[in-house]
Amino acid sequence: MPSRRNRVGLLARVNFPLYTIQMLDSRHILVGGGGGSANTGISNGFEIFELSHDGWNFIAERVTGHKTDASVVMNCASYNDGKRIWLVAGQESHCQLYNVKSTIVPLENGELLKNTTTTVGGSNNSDGLSGDKLRQRRKSERIDEKIESLKQDDNANFTHKKLQFILQPSISIQTDFTASEPLQRIVRISPNGKLMATGGLDGVIRLWKFPHLEKLHDLKAHTKEIDDIDFNSDGNFVATISKDGRAIIWNAIKGIKTDELSWNTSGNAKYVYKRLRYRIRNEKKSKDQLFTLSNATSSKNSSYLQLWDIEQGTIIKSASFNETLSAMAVSDDGKFVAVGTMFSGTIDIFIAFSLQRVLHVPGAHSMFVTGLEFLPIQLNGPSITSNSEAAVVSISVDNKICIHSIPFRHTLPFWLVIILIILSICGAFIFCSFMGI
Repeated sequence: MPSRRNRVGLLARVNFPLYTIQMLDSRHILVGGGGGSANTGISNGFEIFELSHDGWNFIAERVTGHKTDASVVMNCASYNDGKRIWLVAGQESHCQLYNVKSTIVPLENGELLKNTTTTVGGSNNSDGLSGDKLRQRRKSERIDEKIESLKQDDNANFTHKKLQFILQPSISIQTDFTASEPLQRIVRISPNGKLMATGGLDGVIRLWKFPHLEKLHDLKAHTKEIDDIDFNSDGNFVATISKDGRAIIWNAIKGIKTDELSWNTSGNAKYVYKRLRYRIRNEKKSKDQLFTLSNATSSKNSSYLQLWDIEQGTIIKSASFNETLSAMAVSDDGKFVAVGTMFSGTIDIFIAFSLQRVLHVPGAHSMFVTGLEFLPIQLNGPSITSNSEAAVVSISVDNKICIHSIPFRHTLPFWLVIILIILSICGAFIFCSFMGI
């Protein structure tokens, strides 16, 4: 597939609505979604793109596709330890673990070999249940063996090679036990890769050892469905929000509640938290800070992006919006936070510590923003060299993948500012003496 050049932020289009986005490494991004189990003709699954920059624009080139049959992908999380990549994805009531393996495949006449984008093993073929609703997927013929056999085909004319990702389904665990139509709503992996948290319609937060997916704790956290989960920098604490309007901080190791966030609203207006993300700590002694998106239950009231001091349980900064908020991401260096809106498809990027808006992209998508992800700076592998200080990728149910970047902010060194001030003062005195003032 040819490269997709950036036109007004557009990176690529896919043929299904998008709901979730993850960076696999510093250059490869995964998006997931689909049309659901109904016979709509819209596929379900993942697409992986390689990102680059040509000096003017960001470019996305499709690398791999993976179908999940009748299961739409509404949420996922990934972990890269520098040697291996794991992916976990919500597929209805279960969480599916994938081993993401990279390989070099040949190109035939400038195109990827057909059928090399299918995965090893079917995502819906179950060998039955064992343990705590544990399902082991059957594995089909290995793709790398097929590629190796094709390499030996004298009729094949391979002139180029390409990095390819293979998603190998491993185990699947049930994570939501709602009596009617159970559904996993969110999954997160701790930054140290030791824990995984899931939440669904039943309001229970389940903590698991990762990547073995052994149950640790059932946190009967909320009375309604879970909207979001996030771990702090060291993975010892996890924050959760739900449609019951509560935001709770938990000790992830002990499985106990440590705090609950609350704030006084003006005029007794009612608010519900929509998204939350910890701000990454660059120093071990620094305090945990948490971003939340809060939407008013009445359209007459503003929505808010809020920065919390977790230790004090107070709001440090906030920024107001005139419409409902739907998505959020924080850069891995903790410098920027991005927000997406529900109705206008607008993207805003703020400086994290001050919540000063540095980029406003109205109508970035024609429908509500479902996911945001900053291009990483600290993730494994060389980062993309560009003319931007930061860039965030956005997705929506409009099938589009877009990117929005912040040019480097040019500032003068402090010593040069002092010299210019001194020269200006001296110049003013000289001018006044010359004029006899």
